[in-house]
Amino acid sequence: MHSYGHGERGPAVAEIRGILAHLGLLEALRDGEVAEFDHPTEVAVRMFQQARGLSVDGRVGDETWRAMDAARWRLGDRTLYQALPDPIIGDDVFTLQERLIEMGYDTGRPDGIYGTATARALARFQRELGLAADGSCGPETLAALRRLGRKVVGGNAQALRESERFRHAGPTLIDKTIVIDPGHGGSDLGVVVPDGLLRWNEADLAYDIARRLEGRLAAAGMRVHLTRGPNRPGAMSDRDRATLANNLNADLFLSIHLDGHPNPEAEGCATYHYGNADGEVSTIGERLAGLVQREIVMRTRLTNCRTHAKSWELLRLTRMPAVRVEVAYLTSPEDRARLVDASFRERIVEAMMAAVQRMYFPVENDVPTGSIDVSTLRTPVSLSATSAGVA
Repeated sequence: MHSYGHGERGPAVAEIRGILAHLGLLEALRDGEVAEFDHPTEVAVRMFQQARGLSVDGRVGDETWRAMDAARWRLGDRTLYQALPDPIIGDDVFTLQERLIEMGYDTGRPDGIYGTATARALARFQRELGLAADGSCGPETLAALRRLGRKVVGGNAQALRESERFRHAGPTLIDKTIVIDPGHGGSDLGVVVPDGLLRWNEADLAYDIARRLEGRLAAAGMRVHLTRGPNRPGAMSDRDRATLANNLNADLFLSIHLDGHPNPEAEGCATYHYGNADGEVSTIGERLAGLVQREIVMRTRLTNCRTHAKSWELLRLTRMPAVRVEVAYLTSPEDRARLVDASFRERIVEAMMAAVQRMYFPVENDVPTGSIDVSTLRTPVSLSATSAGVA
């Protein structure tokens, strides 16, 4: 999709403005008024992006457009059903998923996509109420959903399920599956910074960290998959990366990036987990983000830019706890001088490995940040899972 921004005109801009007006973020166009992406439209787009946990740039690209298209729907506006191969997507689907989870029906983590798990959960609800169990949400099913109260008490149902799965997984890393995602790749180099005769780029440094982490975690008994090799073309979208992790039925997903900013004084590490404007958060993802952030800051003394909730597709569409780590600012002379040191990257890897191990410790048996000696997290060769890079 073409990325729309300030000064552009046309039917697509008219549709963008129409959605923003429907959401109450912008005044509707008057009869005969030319649809222009003007300053108020840019402000409205930024407000929408901020509220949705998207990257705030005031432009409407693929991810922002999909979020806007989903936001126009409210539960009851249309009949919902499982459509193949292109599923129905929208805020109405998200609301339905949350409602079913509150009533004790497992749709998986709410993602606004009407997939197989949602259709099965709704069909089960329909059977129990004596309705036609067709897995579609029409007026009769919607009336039943609104009439009945929630069944699950004592906390967020999906968070309880996620926590219970980890509690029963056991404390070791053996036979757990993790997908490590080195950001960018191939022709997409990410942040690129000239440094004397050298040119450092995000893609290569992120891949180096990912490969080091792959080796360490494989030695500890995990099944490790990389989303790309060193020369993979940079055409793999965040949606594709999430799909890959889902198809592998991974237990954890860790995306590694480096940040950049026009101001060279911007520095430090930040970690992101799934969360949206309605307060829906991946509880286990939030815990993983906190552990990764604290371990990196403790072991490297990078500036702590803290953890943040975002609804990026990479975090929203993964069906397992997922985080994106912006390890440091490649545009910061101080951070860059440390990042290009292989021994410093090893400390980052050790921090990530310690965080992954702590995920499997029961909360009551957790250990202080920085206290795990990751060199002891090894398994005998006969028990060690082999790692598998996805080229």
